[in-house]
Amino acid sequence: MAGIGDSPDSPVRGLPQLTRRNAGMSQQAGLREVMARFATGITVLTAGGEHGHGMTANAFSSVSLDPPMVLCCVSRTARMHAAIVTAQSFAVSILAADQRELAGYFADWRRPSGMAQFESVAWTPAPRTGAPLLEGSLAWLECELSEAYEAGDHSIFLGVVLASSRASTQEALVFFDGGYYEFDKFTRATA
Repeated sequence: MAGIGDSPDSPVRGLPQLTRRNAGMSQQAGLREVMARFATGITVLTAGGEHGHGMTANAFSSVSLDPPMVLCCVSRTARMHAAIVTAQSFAVSILAADQRELAGYFADWRRPSGMAQFESVAWTPAPRTGAPLLEGSLAWLECELSEAYEAGDHSIFLGVVLASSRASTQEALVFFDGGYYEFDKFTRATA
């Protein structure tokens, strides 16, 4: 009886042998290398208020349509963590292909702190929370913090979507293998 991947036409043919981790590689480094192979969109999370802050993030996902909910994961040592906890809300700007510079800016720890970091950036306050929404993005969400869960060295923040909108552009910024890429052509895989 043939097993999975035994056929020369099988899409799972040639799967690598899994090991606990490569010799000499820490689990953290190993996980980072493996996860670098997972292409993601790029967002900038923001919080308004007295401790306003922004941060580039790709650990973001939709959770539920009814009620509309999303999640983001933030290191508990990041300034963004305290900003979300204090504001009890956050906003998400999903970056467009031409916003690579913004992704780098909000990933750079040397930028100004607080709302001063938004002085050189085009943004609009979210209507309900005041969190900055970055102009020129693909889409925006404004969220009220619903739950926070500890997960290793990060917190998982669940947010109920208060408002959302999208732009007409379809060119996305994608993160893959440690770098930013523009995703501007739609080639659908066929079954």
